[in-house]
Amino acid sequence: MSWSNRFIGIPFEDLGRTRTGCDCWGLACVIYQEELHISLPDYVGDYASAEEHAEIASLISGAKSSPLWLPVDGPAIAFDIAVFRRARYETHLGIVVRHGIMIHMAGEDQAKLARYADAPWRNRFAGHFRHASRAVERPVQLITGAAR
Repeated sequence: MSWSNRFIGIPFEDLGRTRTGCDCWGLACVIYQEELHISLPDYVGDYASAEEHAEIASLISGAKSSPLWLPVDGPAIAFDIAVFRRARYETHLGIVVRHGIMIHMAGEDQAKLARYADAPWRNRFAGHFRHASRAVERPVQLITGAAR
């Protein structure tokens, strides 16, 4: 069982930041708090609803330039944030379960797993970001062949 299974089915709630309901950033806040014991800023009051694309894009842009989030070069690892465009704005994110798989708020439905290496997410992908407190973590490399 993956850690992500504990979050599948959390219902959508605009500006939600608890297990009773979340938007995509709220899901990241809940997961980071429960799984990593990291409190993320909630941004409640910084945008009116998930439909405020320009305001959300501005918040994501500011977060990307913050020292709190580092762009990921190479494969993503669990708990990295995957950012996606909707139209011209970067307004959606998912939490990486493993490279190519994310948990996210699927529209105004509920938290679900999705393959973001496939359509429709592949063409909307804008980058991976890792929380600065986890910057030393690297993907596990499988070593094959004879022992040295």
